[in-house]
Amino acid sequence: MYSLPVVDRPRSRAIAPPARLPRWLKRNVPLGNANHFTARLLEELRLETVCDNAKCPNRMECYSQKTATFMVLGNVCTRPCGFCAVDKGRTQAVEADEPQRLAEASRRLGLRHVVITSVTRDDLPDGGAEHFYQCVLAVREATGAAIEVLTPDFLGKPGAIERVVAAAPEVFNHNTETVPRLYRQVRGRKSDYRWTLELLARVKRLNPAIKTKSGLMLGLGETRDELLDVLADLRGVGCDLLTLGQYLQPSPEHLPVERYVPPEEFEELGQRARQLGFQQVASGPFVRSSYHARDMAEAV
Repeated sequence: MYSLPVVDRPRSRAIAPPARLPRWLKRNVPLGNANHFTARLLEELRLETVCDNAKCPNRMECYSQKTATFMVLGNVCTRPCGFCAVDKGRTQAVEADEPQRLAEASRRLGLRHVVITSVTRDDLPDGGAEHFYQCVLAVREATGAAIEVLTPDFLGKPGAIERVVAAAPEVFNHNTETVPRLYRQVRGRKSDYRWTLELLARVKRLNPAIKTKSGLMLGLGETRDELLDVLADLRGVGCDLLTLGQYLQPSPEHLPVERYVPPEEFEELGQRARQLGFQQVASGPFVRSSYHARDMAEAV
C-alpha cells in the first residue's frame, strides 16, 4: 500500500532526505561509446538538452541509445522552480538558426521520434511559441520523424498555444509536476494548477488528433488521495499519456525529498491510472517526462 506522508507538520520546516539512496535508485552506467557520439554531436551543433541541464539520471542511458531531449530557447529559465536544476537568471537572445541545427542533429542521430522542450521564457512576447513552431517544422522536413513538444505554460500569452498546435506535433506534453496544494511551493507563484489543466484541454479542443501528455514527480509530500484526484482531473480534460517518477533533489539548495516511493507503489499507481483511462502510462522511480517517449507514443 501507499504510505501516506505526514502533512500536518509546519510547512516552513526543512525536511532532510535520507542520507543514502535506496537500492532501487542505484543503477549501472551503460558501457560503450555511443554516449560520447551523442555528446560530441550536441557540442558540435551547439545544442542544449534537458538531460544535461536538469541533471537527469537517465542521461547516459539515453545518450548511449543515440537519443536526447532537446532544450531550445537557451539554457537559462525565467522561473525559479524549487525542484529544477536548470539555471535561472538573465536569458539569452533567441538563435534564429537553432531549428536548423536541431533538425540536423535529429537527422544524424537517425531519430524517429523527436522530443523538443524549452526553458520557460516569460520575457518573450509569445513565450517562445513561434520558435517551437519553427523547430517542429524544421525537424519534420529534415527527418519525417514524429514530434513531441514539452512546453511551458506560456503564462496565458494570447495565441501561444494555438501557434504550437498549428505545427501539429504528434504529442503535446505539459507537465503537471505536483498536486494543487504544493503548486506554489514547487512551481512558484506564476504557475497555476487550473491553467495547467486548461492548457491541456485547449490543445484537445484545437486539434483532437494530437495526443496530450502530462507527468508528475512523487515524493514531494503529496498524499495518495491528492495524487488520485490529479489523475482524475487530467483524464477529465482528455489527457492521453501519463508519466510518474521519483523526485530527486538536484542540490542542497533545491526542495528536499520527503519520501522515496518504492517500485511496487509506482506499479500500483500505474495500474490505477490505466483503470482511469490513460492510453499509456510510464510509472517508476526513474521515469521522466520524455523517458522512452517513442515507445509510449507508438503504442497508442
